[in-house]
Amino acid sequence: MSEEIRRLALGGGTGGVVARCRRFTLDALTAWQWIVRPAGGDRARADGHRGGGPDGDDPDRAEAVEDVLLMVSELVSNACVHAGGPSELVLRRTSDRLRVEVGDGSPEHPRRRTAADPALPGGHGLLVVDRLARDWGWEPRPDGAGKTVWAEVPSPQP
Repeated sequence: MSEEIRRLALGGGTGGVVARCRRFTLDALTAWQWIVRPAGGDRARADGHRGGGPDGDDPDRAEAVEDVLLMVSELVSNACVHAGGPSELVLRRTSDRLRVEVGDGSPEHPRRRTAADPALPGGHGLLVVDRLARDWGWEPRPDGAGKTVWAEVPSPQP
């Protein structure tokens, strides 16, 4: 099974990084045909709209795109809040899955809050990832400088 990889090196900062990672992911999903650009070459919309009118839209595919973008937002935001910002975003695609990886410089492993108050902001990121991902986890970086948090989702049917 072949794997396609897209890698975005980040400086570890927090300013504008979530939006940058979402754009990078959207471009990769478009290239991998999770999103089909509208006729005329216009850029695909961030909501996963495929163009071609309501009859040409695929709501399952659009929902899958939104789920991936939300996961990217949550993983990158967590790196910003808890680890000084992400160092890298890696997207790995095979015919049956997409793996999102966010590297950061902190050795602290992510902790999912089990009793986060749904009425209060914060503390829900990994709960969201847990609900959206088929699987997720973390591993120490090979160079010993931090960790990579990853999440996987199934590829949408062609």
